[in-house]
Amino acid sequence: MSIVKVIEVVCEGKTIEDAMNAGVREASKTIRNIKEIDVKHVHARVEHDKITSYRVNAKISFVVEH
Repeated sequence: MSIVKVIEVVCEGKTIEDAMNAGVREASKTIRNIKEIDVKHVHARVEHDKITSYRVNAKISFVVEH
């Protein structure tokens, strides 16, 4: 039997994919066995009528080692 933990993160990037990758990259510095990222909300920063970056609120799931 495996135990899965979930943490919530907020990450930012030039694209939504960049933001998601940044969250996984940062989480993987201290967490192993990451299995999934579930994006809950996407926010876009707008400057001078253009989107300049994206921020995502996401949950990252990982398997706890015994």
